[in-house]
Amino acid sequence: MLLTILSMLGTVAFAQWGEEELSDKPDWKERIFTGGGFGASFGSYYDYVSVSPLIGYRITQKLAGGLQVQYRYTNYKQYSPKISTNDFGVSPFLRFSLFGPIFLHAEYEYLNYQYVGAGGEKFRQGFNSFMAGGGFFQPLGRRAGFYALALYNFSYREGNATTYSPYNSPLVLRVGITAGF
Repeated sequence: MLLTILSMLGTVAFAQWGEEELSDKPDWKERIFTGGGFGASFGSYYDYVSVSPLIGYRITQKLAGGLQVQYRYTNYKQYSPKISTNDFGVSPFLRFSLFGPIFLHAEYEYLNYQYVGAGGEKFRQGFNSFMAGGGFFQPLGRRAGFYALALYNFSYREGNATTYSPYNSPLVLRVGITAGF
């Protein structure tokens, strides 16, 4: 159970973006921020690794937009022979700083998801999700910080015998330590 919770939360890192002030007339280089995420989980039923770099642009002092790409690898050990899947995704996002460490976040996600059917065969399907919510960002120095983000997936559909969903809930939680570059 603990491994499942840790794999859902992951050790994800977002770009450094918070309350730091832009200069009066910032050039485009000062407005760009980079970062990303990494998650991993290893257990007796499956291993999971996720990499999700991002690049963003501070449009104004409080509004930023960007693009995050993601790759996820899962190795299912309960099948014989073992089965692995690869997922690819892209997520343009907007983030608005409300006040202090509190921000709003909205993103569209396209996920090309590979999953294992009941007979052990692999299938691939594209999923579109619109997610929005809010978060908290606490700087830990100039290039690092802690964040917590809760999003609601407005496009969530519960999977059943004839359809599949890459999410098991409409609520998406992300927490971690930032790593600005």
